[in-house]
Amino acid sequence: MSKTPPSRTALRVADLAQNAPTPFFLQPDADVLAAMADTLDLSGLRKVRFVGAVQAEGAQDWLLTGTLGATVTQPCGVTLAPVTTRIDVPVRRLYLRNYEESDAPEVEMPEDDEAERLGQWIDPEAVLIEALSLALPLYPRAEGVALDETVLTEPGVAPLTEQAMRPFAGLAALKDQMKDDDDT
Repeated sequence: MSKTPPSRTALRVADLAQNAPTPFFLQPDADVLAAMADTLDLSGLRKVRFVGAVQAEGAQDWLLTGTLGATVTQPCGVTLAPVTTRIDVPVRRLYLRNYEESDAPEVEMPEDDEAERLGQWIDPEAVLIEALSLALPLYPRAEGVALDETVLTEPGVAPLTEQAMRPFAGLAALKDQMKDDDDT
């Protein structure tokens, strides 16, 4: 059993109090923020704060709860202009001593995606990075930017547009045309 923590913020499970929560407060310095931004492929990362506690959950399991706040800058998915987003999310992880994983090559995602296997250490910084990566906008957009329809096709072939993909669009147009014919 290793007594060397995997990171500077890791909490050794054997040292945690069973009858009281162990609080944590993370506010990474500029060097750590730069490393996190690089890891998460962000243009910028600031005002990161992760506050919470780890407490016993039953006889053998542990629960980490907290609040993560961060301001991230990412390139716009359309124009590549910088987009700044404020993230404030609750975080919850349940560390189970008797956690079972399947050995099958393909398994369904479990209903409780907050549960993890309990090891020797619980690392709030690792949870911070994971929670932040899950909370990031997948396709950030600069204000006022919309993704226009792109139509690609071979020369001489009618393009397959979104309008053409709607099977009843033609029927609606025909109905409107018939209504106009009835009115005259």
